Amino acid sequence: MSLLLCGLFFPLLITGIAQAILPYQANGDLAKLDGRVVGSYLIDNGFTLPVFFHTRNETNPLTESASLVDPDITLGQAYSQIPAISQATGISQSNLTTIVNSNAEGTIWVFGSPYVDVLNLNLILISEYPSVYHNFTR
Repeated sequence: MSLLLCGLFFPLLITGIAQAILPYQANGDLAKLDGRVVGSYLIDNGFTLPVFFHTRNETNPLTESASLVDPDITLGQAYSQIPAISQATGISQSNLTTIVNSNAEGTIWVFGSPYVDVLNLNLILISEYPSVYHNFTR
């Protein structure tokens, strides 16, 4: 009986409540582009092409994440990727820096460093530079 209660009923109850109260969050904070789901704001989305920001870049493959699937990077990590993205896309480094700075999220008081969500940065690049990213959004 406890197996049914704890293993089936309780998870279904909690899932139902979450779907009713917070459907966006319960479904994984999904990001959409032109009506299509392209990723989740909660996990690394595996960007590997040089025209996009990455959660783990080639020069520093390990992040501050214990799980290595966090969707965020520090501002320093984002800044370190700007020259390569600029070279690969032709977008000026100052424009890329502006995008990073305007999308920086804070931390609570003194715990941690400001960070940016990689998926959000890449979606902004795609929307602001459609002529550069048209081959990558099909």
